[in-house]
Amino acid sequence: MTIEELVGSRLVFGIPGTVITPEIVKHFQETHAGGLILYRINFESPDQLRKLISDLENALGRRLLVTCDHEGGRVIMFGGGVTVFPSNQAIGKTGNTQLARQQGEQEGRELRRLGIDVNFAPVLDVLTEAYSPNIGIRSYGADPDLVAKMGAARLSAMQVEGVSACAKHFPGLGPATLDPHLKLPTIQSTWQDIEKNHFIPFSRAMRTAVHSIMTSHPLYPNLDPTPKTPATFSRKIVYDYLRKGTGYKGVIFSDDLEMGAIREICSIGEAAVKTAEAGHDMILACHDLQAQKEVYQALVEAYKSNRLARKELDESLQRIDMLKGRRTARFSPLPATEARARKENDDAQALVKQICDLSATTLKPGTALANSATTAILFPRLSKLADKIMIEPEQLDEAAWLNQEWSSKTTIDPDLQSAGVTIGLYDIDPTTEQIPAAAAAAAGAEQTLLFLFDAHIYPSEKQLLEAVQAASKNLIVVLLRDVYDQEYVKDGTLCLTNYGFRVCDIQAVLRKLVSPTAVPAQYLLFVAIEKIKI
Repeated sequence: MTIEELVGSRLVFGIPGTVITPEIVKHFQETHAGGLILYRINFESPDQLRKLISDLENALGRRLLVTCDHEGGRVIMFGGGVTVFPSNQAIGKTGNTQLARQQGEQEGRELRRLGIDVNFAPVLDVLTEAYSPNIGIRSYGADPDLVAKMGAARLSAMQVEGVSACAKHFPGLGPATLDPHLKLPTIQSTWQDIEKNHFIPFSRAMRTAVHSIMTSHPLYPNLDPTPKTPATFSRKIVYDYLRKGTGYKGVIFSDDLEMGAIREICSIGEAAVKTAEAGHDMILACHDLQAQKEVYQALVEAYKSNRLARKELDESLQRIDMLKGRRTARFSPLPATEARARKENDDAQALVKQICDLSATTLKPGTALANSATTAILFPRLSKLADKIMIEPEQLDEAAWLNQEWSSKTTIDPDLQSAGVTIGLYDIDPTTEQIPAAAAAAAGAEQTLLFLFDAHIYPSEKQLLEAVQAASKNLIVVLLRDVYDQEYVKDGTLCLTNYGFRVCDIQAVLRKLVSPTAVPAQYLLFVAIEKIKI
């Protein structure tokens, strides 16, 4: 292999669109890129995605390492062919590792059928008391041991089904108060803090033989004081500690080098060289074709000029080849019959319902949903996020879907249906007209059910909450993303969450509101088993 081919083997690139064009084929031929990452923009249907992968590999005449970000909860890339699971934090709230294991089994089967080799999951970051705008509900929680056991259960099951897991974001992104996608965070953790808290889940993942680990872009000045050296560029963190200190033998991925955190420091070509110097095996550039060319060219020049060591390149390629060799067929077979496919889907939906019923949480006590009371439901227009993230089809027409969900819940309590309900929609970043309209709707009803998306990020949404709180006779607030907004909810106001905005999350909260004392039988069995263990 030429040095150009060797360099290309360690690159993971994203592509535009849902079909393979001559331009994309030429780009992969010229850069010799060995990896492909798939996003929401690449997906129309499972059959289309399988064709996209096959068309690219057939045009190139070689096998790629096909990857995706499929975390569950907030981060789901495909609008079909996969089960929509709730967030890690919801699953962490159940305390049941068997549920995490079942999730890993299901997503492993589904992703292999789509042709995925590596899933950049699970998130093993441990939350702290600091506000976490990027990780939040993507984490299993603030207990390192809980994060460790949940992550290990899920990743081991995923790998049994043929998908390589990737534990992220080493050495721990939980304390970051800035989102690396946008800005460069600084995390003040010491090595003692890392060992005591944030390394525990990664250590467990390594003992569980996780196939790969991903780093991220914060500065850790107490781990590596070198100026302008985030973890991505830090040889002390990546090579000295993770590779040599722990003896980890799997593949180390960088996070996407096109993020804002990296752009604050240097060009993407220089970033790629620094990332390789730090000890990463595979380097991600996920969106821009020109940026990807710069990554490739800078790395080739760095090896030709001996800035980068050929010996470490050869070692990386051995690990990458081992990762690729874990699978022979591109796609695992679909269920043999329609009946088996329906049975698997029914079992998956039952698992999702079980998780959500266990994890729906009351954050603040207050007056419950009243019978025979007129109700105003205020809900964010999630459909406006559909060009940025995967929004489930049901939620593209929020009003019709909420009417249907409310009707299905009021069959349990017909008085709710007879009392009447009005539904008001507002933008994620509410307009000046929508705030008084929401307050007026609340004032005109005997009780108000407000679904709040993220008042910590959108000041106008905080203003909407304040206006609705002032106008409501009885207010119930449901948090649809992270739980930080509970500090804005007045004491005495019932506040609930299921740590996400997916259909399954909202359905679980509505079930809890209508039947707040209902406890799934499976949970009672789980509690009994745990008591026996104790």
